[in-house]
Amino acid sequence: MKAIAWAYLAAIYGFILLPVVVLVVFSFQDGRLPVPPFQGATVKWYAQVLADRDLLAALGNSALVAIISSAVALVLGFLAAHGLARVRLPGSVLMRGLLIAPLTVSYLIIALGLLNMFNQIGLRPSLLATGIGHVVINLPLCFAILYAAMGDHQKSAERAARDLGAGEAQVLWLVSAPMLMAPMAAAFFLSVTFSWDEFIIAFLLTRFDVTLPVEIWSMLKSGLSPKTNAIGSLVFLVSITMVTFLELFVFRRQK
Repeated sequence: MKAIAWAYLAAIYGFILLPVVVLVVFSFQDGRLPVPPFQGATVKWYAQVLADRDLLAALGNSALVAIISSAVALVLGFLAAHGLARVRLPGSVLMRGLLIAPLTVSYLIIALGLLNMFNQIGLRPSLLATGIGHVVINLPLCFAILYAAMGDHQKSAERAARDLGAGEAQVLWLVSAPMLMAPMAAAFFLSVTFSWDEFIIAFLLTRFDVTLPVEIWSMLKSGLSPKTNAIGSLVFLVSITMVTFLELFVFRRQK
């Protein structure tokens, strides 16, 4: 049974990681096409990526939108989750359903709806519009994670803080948020990841200042290149670094 379990685990990891391994390997391809056979190793594509001003600008735009929109989604999701978990309101089940509903809607539908709404109010395609769109898609995720993490032990600690004279803002900042640090970190980094990789909303809601996925798409229109593989490898490296940081400094410390 152990051998079968290990074989199954190896197959799962191979299925998940094989495309990434292929992408990383062919990012060092010396030829101009990232296809077999492998024609020798080089790092010139990474040098070209790091010297490309458009790519670096798109990278900065993606980081800016991802961090700010994820922080806003986290705060709003935390406040909504805390309110619905601690206060019994008429129709609270319906409210929770409405908050989670965007998770089931296609990003294309959300992007078209936002585009029409922004046209009505005069907000032109921009990084601001994209950031608002990413808050819309990430807020339900943050709400779902934090609402599921709220338990009775936190409620008791909050009640004790109020008995000791703490105000509601102090209870939220000094008691509720620290006790939910691991779920909040998970919600934030997942939101950053989804925002970082999101293409459809960014494509429809940006014009001149584009994010990294939109810039990569514009590069792919001219065909495959080891340069796009190099970009993907760097993005994967950033994702792995974020997950490692989360495990070492948040989840392990919380345990």
